[in-house]
Amino acid sequence: MLRQIKPKNARSKRELAKREPLSHENPKTALFLRYTTSSPLVNHLLTDLCVLKSPFSLRFNKKNPIHPFEDASSFEFFSQKNDASLILFASHSKKRPHCLTWVRCFGGQVLDMMEVYVVHDLARTLIQFKGDKCKVGVKPMLSFSGSQFESPVANQYTLAKSMFIDFFRGGETQTIDVEGLQLLISFFVGEDGPEGQSAHIHMRCWKIVTKRSGQKVPRVEVEEIGPRMDFRVGRIKEADETLRKEAMKRTKGSEAKPKKNIETDTVGDKIGRIHLGKQDLAELQTRKMKGLKGLKRARDEHTDSGGDNDSTTVRKEKERSVARTKKPRLAQ
Repeated sequence: MLRQIKPKNARSKRELAKREPLSHENPKTALFLRYTTSSPLVNHLLTDLCVLKSPFSLRFNKKNPIHPFEDASSFEFFSQKNDASLILFASHSKKRPHCLTWVRCFGGQVLDMMEVYVVHDLARTLIQFKGDKCKVGVKPMLSFSGSQFESPVANQYTLAKSMFIDFFRGGETQTIDVEGLQLLISFFVGEDGPEGQSAHIHMRCWKIVTKRSGQKVPRVEVEEIGPRMDFRVGRIKEADETLRKEAMKRTKGSEAKPKKNIETDTVGDKIGRIHLGKQDLAELQTRKMKGLKGLKRARDEHTDSGGDNDSTTVRKEKERSVARTKKPRLAQ
């Protein structure tokens, strides 16, 4: 359970009331920090990711001697002080070169962490790509390709997918402007290597450009704008089960009430179910045939006569109707 703090005065009570969970939370703010030693590459990537996350981003330039997987109390302090639930920490060492640590917090406590190591030779920063960039505050579209992202068993790639969705999703919107769909961030992961080497995750950022096509529908093209990163997942820290349940709770009334006989499939289409009464097949309208009129009349007479077992009349009427339907032969 989370630690409960009792207010000592009215001021602290008001401050704690602001930090209480809301039915509709504000967009998550990301805090960007760096270690005492960090390479120029991760410093540039930290700046580029801060630009992609803006305006919900906050960067500190001061160096911080923090060891995340040994003591994360500094992250909890920064999270509470700046009301930031996302932290990106850059560091560099001989054992863990060009390292980026992604941290999620809940209630002032570290929820989970993931460490990635960027491949230096394949990385490109935002400045190295020429051309126009996306506007600040654009809500990106996210694309995840690879079977390991969809694994039913929780692993490092499912954690990475959840972490990236939380980091780049931004605020919730009820309406979508097509002109605002300018940024696409794609993540691709292949299969593991033959010697058990973990597959790299490839991150690419594209700008969606619409051009004239001579028709009503414009021609859509994509241009890479950076940053470009290839990295492998290192150490991870999964969330505690009790803290995860607290983070996944929803307030009563926030969920939409289910409507009777209305369902929504995986694609998002609404499916309705209609209940009908019992159908009487005797009243079903079928194709009418002249040859069956005599047979029907004979059956009606047989029913009116009391339902005796004599079926001679029915048989004669049937033979008579069959004879009428036969075509006469042509004379030779």
